[in-house]
Amino acid sequence: MAEAPILEIRNLSIDFRTRQGIARAVNQLSFSVNHREIIGLVGESGSGKTISMLASVGLISDPNVVVSGSIRYKGNELIGLSNRALQKIRGPEIAMIFQDPMTAMTPVYTIGWQITEQIRAHEKVSARAAKARAVELLGTMGVPSPREQFNRYPHQLSGGLRQRAMIAMALSCSPSLLIADEPTTALDVTVQAQILTLLRDLRDNFGSTIILITHDMGVVAGIADTVMVMYAGRLAERGPTQEIFAHPAHPYTQGLLSSIPPMEGKRLRRLTSIPGTPPNPAAMPEGCAFAPRCPYRFAPCGKVPPLFALPAQDSACFLAAGKAA
Repeated sequence: MAEAPILEIRNLSIDFRTRQGIARAVNQLSFSVNHREIIGLVGESGSGKTISMLASVGLISDPNVVVSGSIRYKGNELIGLSNRALQKIRGPEIAMIFQDPMTAMTPVYTIGWQITEQIRAHEKVSARAAKARAVELLGTMGVPSPREQFNRYPHQLSGGLRQRAMIAMALSCSPSLLIADEPTTALDVTVQAQILTLLRDLRDNFGSTIILITHDMGVVAGIADTVMVMYAGRLAERGPTQEIFAHPAHPYTQGLLSSIPPMEGKRLRRLTSIPGTPPNPAAMPEGCAFAPRCPYRFAPCGKVPPLFALPAQDSACFLAAGKAA
């Protein structure tokens, strides 16, 4: 009997009330995450990646935002839970590595204090035991001289060390699901590779399930088991990483991959870019949201495409569905 997914999202929609009307940031999003799976959630800024994951951990409290649909973690519905109930899930069960550790971490407290404070908020342990675990975690994350770094403030650390401290904080209560929001942004390529290796080790050594949010297809190439491409609040494409990179079916995925420079050898052609800009969530175009930017648009694109099940992946494109038929 197959193991049930650790996270199931069904028909998730997130609406913002604005002066211009309702802006739908996420539109009927559905997917599931299996235990020990690494998912790469990819798309341009504004595609709905981060906001959908914030909803998953109950971190959207704005009264002008309406979240509907279903988010089930280990079979339990999260939408509608009280903040007290969500506090018991955030940290021990689901943890999030935020995009910028410099702003996500409190600047007036040391990194050690912030890690131990989270441990003691969720577990009945002494200050001494919490400190010992925090120091151990910093060392495990590759922070040099962890006892010394424990007493430093976020601004006293490099970007790479701040990111490692943020990961240590996220793992301090041994969560089953880790959401990493752009963990390599603004880091040089060497540190990027170290952080991605660290995330892979978390799955291999600790059994973590990871959702990696990024706008960079290259980042997920060597780490993700499954790639999910989002555009304008919907899934554009989903499938095994190797298949998505070898045979992208959606024109938007093809455009993202075409914008990646080759890692070795000569650049044989000029890098391409996707023309235009993502649509305004408050004024979505009729039919396929990507159609105004798509070089292959044709008559059926006047309707909203469903997520077609292709032989190796799912793609929300009439053209891809026609070729696979």
